[in-house]
Amino acid sequence: MTSTVYRELTLEVNEPVATITLNRPDRLNALTARLLSEIPHALAAAEADARVVGIVLTGAGRGFSAGADMDLLGAVASGKGLGSDDTLESEPGDVALGADFAVTYSRILRVRKPIVAAVNGPCAGIGMAIALLCDMRFASENALFITAFAHRGLIAEHGMSWMLPRLVGASRALDLLWSARRVDATEAYRIGLLDRVMAPDELLAGARRYIEDLAARSSPTSLMLMKQQVYKHLMTTLGPAMQESNRLMMESLGREDFKEGVASFLEKRPPRFKRLGT
Repeated sequence: MTSTVYRELTLEVNEPVATITLNRPDRLNALTARLLSEIPHALAAAEADARVVGIVLTGAGRGFSAGADMDLLGAVASGKGLGSDDTLESEPGDVALGADFAVTYSRILRVRKPIVAAVNGPCAGIGMAIALLCDMRFASENALFITAFAHRGLIAEHGMSWMLPRLVGASRALDLLWSARRVDATEAYRIGLLDRVMAPDELLAGARRYIEDLAARSSPTSLMLMKQQVYKHLMTTLGPAMQESNRLMMESLGREDFKEGVASFLEKRPPRFKRLGT
């Protein structure tokens, strides 16, 4: 196991899982400019690590994230700029996916490895937007979701207007955005916002176990290509999606992973697929 301590988050790699933990528990992991730049930097590091098959994103302490730090909002509202020490340069994900996946936090969608948000408590504002951009969302029974934007005189930020209706439908998305009411884990699961609800003391282990199961059975290259297919095809019609899928299928038949997948099945043994890294 290896750990990297940033100023406001930690990155822990315990093969095959990388765990990124937002680490401002005294402020309920409210997001500063620094933390917002550390997240993609840590994602890029996990993506480049061949030990890592998937990533878990969670928060330290009693919550996932309270949203934007009020000092940050105050600075923005007063027109103050951010210091150069608040940013880290990083470019996670496959840039070949194009402009739709190159705008601020949409870069999370282009990371080549599965990302599971482990929502361990309150998840609000931009913190909720980041959770929605993860590939799956597991939550503890005491999780709460709050969009918050309308109460701050803002709009549906950072891809929320694109992702939220795709998960819960347009009318429910508008309800959550307009009212900014609290949504508990039970309702969030019922309306499609969550994929799993777990006891608080089982959440992190459950999210990691999901990645471990993927690593034991699934080709990392297949996981990457399926993720790219799903997000790209949300923005295309059936014909182009089918054409690209046919092309990718023919390419996959020529890969070593296909041979290994068939051989491991016939030989009744676990597959040994090649990992992704730099």
